[in-house]
Amino acid sequence: MNLSLHVSRASGLPRAGVPTRASFQAWVEAALRVARRRRAAELTIRIVDTPEGRELNRTYRQRDYATNVLSFPADLPPGLRLPLLGDLVICAPVVAREAREQGKALRDHYAHMTIHGTLHLLGYDHMADDEAEAMETLERRALAGLGISDPYD
Repeated sequence: MNLSLHVSRASGLPRAGVPTRASFQAWVEAALRVARRRRAAELTIRIVDTPEGRELNRTYRQRDYATNVLSFPADLPPGLRLPLLGDLVICAPVVAREAREQGKALRDHYAHMTIHGTLHLLGYDHMADDEAEAMETLERRALAGLGISDPYD
């Protein structure tokens, strides 16, 4: 798979608990596989702290709290075909808190959020019930391929 992945962390964010670039790569590739994306792909994942996550969510979604993952699909001009999918922003403290509250392994929850966000970049959504069901089916399939149990159980 031809994937160009860039991963960055907010300065001052502790490294502990944040997965490696190789893990993020495997998770993005799993999402691309289940979505049958065969063309080259490029995306950036930024791992942030709560204040940055809150600011981005407030600015772009008008919601005044930090959320687990934000997806920013590339907005390319019509006719321009580049492999750029967009950007994912993952808020490390929110993912860690959710994993604890839900009794999930932190690494598994990061995998789920990465796959979920990547599917958003590919155009999947969960606003309507049928869309949610289709997206969750792909998430389950990608996670199962990685040996991770169903996050919706």
